[in-house]
Amino acid sequence: MTSTTRPPAPRPCDSCPYRRDVPSGIWAAEEYEKLRAYDAPTPHQPTAVFRCHQNDADSQAGRVCAGWAGCHGEALLAPRIALVSAAMDGPTFEAVVTYESPVPLFSSGAEAADHGQADMDRPGPEADRLVDKIVRTRRDIRFG
Repeated sequence: MTSTTRPPAPRPCDSCPYRRDVPSGIWAAEEYEKLRAYDAPTPHQPTAVFRCHQNDADSQAGRVCAGWAGCHGEALLAPRIALVSAAMDGPTFEAVVTYESPVPLFSSGAEAADHGQADMDRPGPEADRLVDKIVRTRRDIRFG
């Protein structure tokens, strides 16, 4: 098996749920809920690598979410499993566990999820703009 996971982008994307400057209400509530599980002690975390939301779920161009790497870093279980299963190569693993974001991130998945879910019923114009951008980018997300 060859590595299929690309390293995080140089900076978290404009709609990353871990960014402090991203408006609330962009993603579905269940997407924000996923962030909380990575706050658990390492052995109790999800084993799946959290990928950037800018690519289709099944995309070969998928990469590790930069915000996820920046928030949780070396405490993550998923990159370790990906490394030993050859789903991630050594340089990508190193990029994940040492990643430092150039933009401010929430300090935990719970903090990011709380922020993201706060305005789910009334997202503002900036949130609407980002949702439109995501829908144009991703073929696997459609509304209505």
